Amino acid sequence: MSHKRAVSLSELLDQPIQGIQTLKETFGEWDVHPSQHVDPDHVQAVLGELVERLDVDFPYFHPQYAGQMLKPPHPVAVAAYVATMQLNPNNHSIDASRATTAMEHEVLDQLAAMFGYPADYMGHLTWSGTTANLEALWVSREIAPGKAIAHSTDAHYTHSRMGEVLGIDTVGIATEADGRMSLDALERELATGRIGVVVATLGTTGLGAVDPLAEIIPLAREHGARVHVDTAYGGFFSIIADELDPETARHFRAIAQADSVVVDPHKHGLQPYGCGAVLFNDQSILRYYHHESPYTYFASTERHFGEIQLECSRAGASAAALWATLKVFPLTMQGLGAIVLPGYRAAQTWHGLIAESDILRPYQRPELDIITYLPRVHSMAELDRVSHAIFEMAADTTRPQQTHLATYVVTPAQLQARGIELEQDAERARIMRSVLMKPEHEPLIPEMHHHVSMWSRRAYDATH
Repeated sequence: MSHKRAVSLSELLDQPIQGIQTLKETFGEWDVHPSQHVDPDHVQAVLGELVERLDVDFPYFHPQYAGQMLKPPHPVAVAAYVATMQLNPNNHSIDASRATTAMEHEVLDQLAAMFGYPADYMGHLTWSGTTANLEALWVSREIAPGKAIAHSTDAHYTHSRMGEVLGIDTVGIATEADGRMSLDALERELATGRIGVVVATLGTTGLGAVDPLAEIIPLAREHGARVHVDTAYGGFFSIIADELDPETARHFRAIAQADSVVVDPHKHGLQPYGCGAVLFNDQSILRYYHHESPYTYFASTERHFGEIQLECSRAGASAAALWATLKVFPLTMQGLGAIVLPGYRAAQTWHGLIAESDILRPYQRPELDIITYLPRVHSMAELDRVSHAIFEMAADTTRPQQTHLATYVVTPAQLQARGIELEQDAERARIMRSVLMKPEHEPLIPEMHHHVSMWSRRAYDATH
């Protein structure tokens, strides 16, 4: 019989707090300097004010929140982070992070295996997917100086932003009606000879679309370009590839042949912000890292993470939190996969309900756990008004009845590509977007659909 049950942070915190305190005491007592003394009553008042101020936030932790890509960290991750944070190791050097450097290597090995990377991969954790992508694109710039970055027009804006930081051009490649990068458009751009790296996004942050990586890789190779995979959002869907649409699964399996890949454990990996990761499929890129420090690397002759990353200081607590989480939820179908899969099923279920609705219609079929849909209206201006009203009205009610959604901006051409014809009385309009990344979303879908349908009818009436 299974003894598994939900655990709360409060029941987990005592052990790491007391355990670390006991560890500290083994080194002998010391007096806290008077400059760090505080009035406990004042501190309690400050913390009380903090909680009050946080009350204005949306309930990012609740399954009724399906707006942006926000998922609460698991109590195991938070407890491990709190335990390690008391020692505050810095994974920049082994000297400053003997335990958590080893933990980082262990979790990286697991991430590399999840993507099918070889044993001689190179990589590390980062503060975010943004910095992880920056590093991968920096390496590409060093390999092919002066050449541009190609990414889909639906890719995350970080790529064009990092192109500016790196001083190299970025080229947006058109997408097809399913939100995937157009292979024909990519081939035309590659034929110019100016592309040094192609960024394939597996799980665009707007639509959850999966670029055709299995075709992108040989196409890029033919033209001498590297391939970087931005799967910051979708990377952990690799665990459940067998449950995805076969075409989508094929592209996740192709990650093993890509030159580099980025994933964010602080999205589907149950981690607190910020915890990203970048991996390279071989160690030849190490020649581009030039780093010396006269005072940092003295306790070990092994390679320090600070020697193979663009960042300097980095929280060892992030590595410890991910290590503990993967001990409890390994990267298997029965482990973390069982947490990712319900969101995928929830998106498919809600898409089906929307397709049969008389007030809503789908924008496109979800490939992962992000769905897009719109009210059944006749013009672009009407679409924008009603969508915005749905967004506001669904959240503007008593807390237990709130449903938090998001919107997504589209053009008439994008709607037409998906078979949706509206009067073009506006250049663009908002539609609805929902991110179903919490496993608790799955049983809630019928209720959410009912609420969103109800608010859609009321929003339509209120705007006409």
